Amino acid sequence: MNRREALARVAWIMGGAVVGANLFLEGCTRKATKHVEGLFEPEMVDFLGDVADTILPPTSSPGAKEAGVGAFIPVMVKDCYTANEQKTFVDGLGKLEDAADEKFGRKFQELNATERTELLAAIDKEAKDYQKSKTAEDPDHYFHLFKQLTLLGFFTSELGATKALRYVQIPGRYDGDYPYKKGDKAWAT
Repeated sequence: MNRREALARVAWIMGGAVVGANLFLEGCTRKATKHVEGLFEPEMVDFLGDVADTILPPTSSPGAKEAGVGAFIPVMVKDCYTANEQKTFVDGLGKLEDAADEKFGRKFQELNATERTELLAAIDKEAKDYQKSKTAEDPDHYFHLFKQLTLLGFFTSELGATKALRYVQIPGRYDGDYPYKKGDKAWAT
């Protein structure tokens, strides 16, 4: 997915279908499993930031890592995911590292930007195929969860809302017929 596609989906994301509708109904009250404790280690936060930055790299606006998505993801996984979702997510990070090692013979963080993008594109295709064929009882694909958290973390961060989206601190009147020019940023307010 490129930056334009991500921005085009912001309205949908901000509409509440990001982490799952039941998250907003149940709130962030789930207990964390022992699986997520390692997510809070500095090297894991850096790893999560690098993966997120490959999904949303810096362009004319900052990337996901600069927006602090690497630190955002562990909090959301710990506080808002069920024990099964937490396990799926953490196990998936191991699968991501295994895929990097299998394809390139190195860890994800040792790959260059082109290799990272190639790897995540292949995993994204796998995730899309899985999501299409899964039943309601099957868990989401770990990369599907990772992308949701990356987009949520980025576009709700100060940098994402003010640099990637159009932002007016105190918006004026409602104008339902505001002129749109091709290439305009989506609104954060």
